[in-house]
Amino acid sequence: MTFHELREYRVLPGKREAFVKLMEETVIPFQASKGMVVVAAFTAEEEDDLYVWIRRFNSEEEKTALYAAVYESDFWKTEILPLIPQHLDRTRTVVRRLNPTPNSILR
Repeated sequence: MTFHELREYRVLPGKREAFVKLMEETVIPFQASKGMVVVAAFTAEEEDDLYVWIRRFNSEEEKTALYAAVYESDFWKTEILPLIPQHLDRTRTVVRRLNPTPNSILR
């Protein structure tokens, strides 16, 4: 069954523009190259530190395999991971697993 992962990040003061650029130009393309499906990414008008993105998975097995392909890769560990603390307050990250309703267009 398809499900989504909604990830809410809190960006450090003054870092949102740089973080959006990092996500759009590096993180999302890299994850997509490994097979990850990024459905959408958002910033919030009312909260200048909020960044939200949604990924889709076809099964728990697929998620496990994609997580391994991305997060266990040398590129992630050496090129991307060191940049994250410069941009995010990781203690405030929220991850939700969402299941689409029968009429949802995100399936």
